[in-house]
Amino acid sequence: MAGNNKEYLLRRLHSLLGVIPVGIFLIQHLVVNHFAVRGEQAFNDAAHFMESLPFRYVLETFVIFLPLLFHAIYGLYIAFTAKNNTAKYGFFRNWMFYLQRISGVVTLIFISWHVWETRVQAAFGEEVNFQMMENILSNPWMLAFYIIGVVSTVFHFANGLWSFCVSWGITVSPRSQLITTYITLGVFVALSYVGIRALFAFV
Repeated sequence: MAGNNKEYLLRRLHSLLGVIPVGIFLIQHLVVNHFAVRGEQAFNDAAHFMESLPFRYVLETFVIFLPLLFHAIYGLYIAFTAKNNTAKYGFFRNWMFYLQRISGVVTLIFISWHVWETRVQAAFGEEVNFQMMENILSNPWMLAFYIIGVVSTVFHFANGLWSFCVSWGITVSPRSQLITTYITLGVFVALSYVGIRALFAFV
């Protein structure tokens, strides 16, 4: 019983951190990147503003990296221990459950690579700016990788938002869950548009 309660609490914490603060950071990151559609200077100014925030390293550590690390590690545990019933049942929500696990793994690979190419390189003295992203995305394979990564990340967030609403008792009735499905689908489409448009602004 104690083990079940512990897993229940860990899953709830995993769901919460996926929305607050990780999901909020995702939206903020996509919005900052979208400044690239206004040109190089606009993006560099937005990126510089984020880098100039007070207590930046404390915020990055405790508001972004540690919650993201827990969400990723426990998410991998869920992904590789979950029992998927798509072959037996095959209905929409069961497929969303399956795709949530797949997108989680893809998103983790993408984010790890993106952090390596940007934040880690910045620690070695590189400047994270428009030119850096332009150089990265000048490779067609990297552009394709980033498009897949952004779509996967946004899907994982949007679908996870639906699960969050259910697991936290926000949407209980079938009707409220159906409405939330349409809302999260809208979130997925809108954020995917923002993210992909930003990528092509660097090309």
